[in-house]
Amino acid sequence: MILDTLEQADRYAGLHSRFPQAFAELKKLVAREDLPESGRIDLDGDNLFAVIVDAPGRERADAKLESHNAYIDIQYTVSGTDCIGWSPLNRVAASEGYDENKDLEFYTDAPSLWVDVNAGDFAIFFPEDAHAPLANTGQPTRKIVIKIAV
Repeated sequence: MILDTLEQADRYAGLHSRFPQAFAELKKLVAREDLPESGRIDLDGDNLFAVIVDAPGRERADAKLESHNAYIDIQYTVSGTDCIGWSPLNRVAASEGYDENKDLEFYTDAPSLWVDVNAGDFAIFFPEDAHAPLANTGQPTRKIVIKIAV
């Protein structure tokens, strides 16, 4: 997991071949005044796409850890604060099963730590990172999730 501000995004460009394009597209989306409602925005087919999320937060106890095998997430908070739980995947044991169609696996373990991803910040979650987003107890949050094919 990486937590930083969008102004520092260039320092992570070398971590994956699609990161330069992903951060360039994220910056374009952030600059838009007409950012669409919740939903998917294709950037490069299934290799790179964005998901706009408008959601109320939930209690930490209701935020399940999840992981993805086929995608890296860059989760950028547009407005509000997204409190996200995190655990290294190799320390999470109680899987509810992997859904290959959704590239999603949930866990019943509790996160090892919680971080606030404030407006203007992003968090990167690799396949080795279990994460539990939107644990901000009822606060409305708007975020952009960039999905990068591994």
